[in-house]
Amino acid sequence: MLQRTFLGNTVENYLWFLGILLAGLIFKRLLSRLLSAGLFRFFRKNTFEVGAEAFIGLLSAPFQFLIMVVILYFACDRLTFPVEWHLVSDEVFGIRFVLDHLYAGLMVVSITWLILRLVDYFGLVLMARAGRSASKSDDQLIPFLKEGVKVVIAGVGFLVMLGVAFELDIVSLVTGLGIGGLAFALAAKETLENLLGSFTIFLDKPFTVGDQVKVGSIEGHVESIGFRSTRIRAMDKMLVILPNKKMVDAELVNETQRELRRYKLVLALRRDTPPERIRGLVGGLTDYFATRTELVDVPNVHFKEITVNSMDVHAVVVLRIPDGDVFAAVQEEINFNVLAILHQNDCELAPSPNTLVMGGSNSFRADR
Repeated sequence: MLQRTFLGNTVENYLWFLGILLAGLIFKRLLSRLLSAGLFRFFRKNTFEVGAEAFIGLLSAPFQFLIMVVILYFACDRLTFPVEWHLVSDEVFGIRFVLDHLYAGLMVVSITWLILRLVDYFGLVLMARAGRSASKSDDQLIPFLKEGVKVVIAGVGFLVMLGVAFELDIVSLVTGLGIGGLAFALAAKETLENLLGSFTIFLDKPFTVGDQVKVGSIEGHVESIGFRSTRIRAMDKMLVILPNKKMVDAELVNETQRELRRYKLVLALRRDTPPERIRGLVGGLTDYFATRTELVDVPNVHFKEITVNSMDVHAVVVLRIPDGDVFAAVQEEINFNVLAILHQNDCELAPSPNTLVMGGSNSFRADR
């Protein structure tokens, strides 16, 4: 029965075909891990920062794809095409021709995929080493270079695949790309502008990875800078992706590079507050701010205005606190101490419509 023939192949040939495919499906995961672990031995001496599991996790999928391509080749090799189809030649267009070239193209794709994953792994290693350095420039440069190398490898792999699978003349193809380069540049105008914006960011360095920036109404920490866009983690933890062109053209405030921060408050006191209490409040605030070690200059505390509804005491101090989170904590501490000084001098705030506004680094006043 095994020697019975259907479409030019025996039952035994079909069983071999199915058996090889089934074995590949069953053992591809195990084989991919074994191949990844074996390849890791060549790199582990110089890449100890990132362990074997990360390496295996990155290369497992492309190795599985490569294994299935090889398994499919050996499985199809067990079959023969019927002579009467006149499609047995790999030089004449037909099933055999398509399968041979498809297999060659898939091999190029799988090898290119493996190389791209190796680039990702070495990117992880370099980022781990950059994390131990004080400079943030390498944290910004490594992802950019990694994406650039991957684009080049993917482009070369695509050209090789065209040459192998479709038997195209790569030299003529590259020459033709030069002729159509102008049309491509016009079609990809936005992409090229974002690419130029990324180079501007790297050369001018208005911000680096980890900086807290404000672009328009968006404020957050820079997570990564790519070829086309910059990823910002907003204060509400939302991920915002902005084109590099906008990052370059828009008005940008780098909060991380601020060395000094201003604290200003307006105390709108009741109209019937005695002068001696106001004088005591001003003196108490002046003495308190003078004790702050972060103080840059003499504290500016004055009984500034007498309005129809309140007696306004203004205080402005400049603090040497670069970090925004630290400044927020210091603001809170100052606010508690200001409330304590208010109670010590028996001063009360004016009732509505005037309210007390404390803290902040941009505008501080009593609002209606």
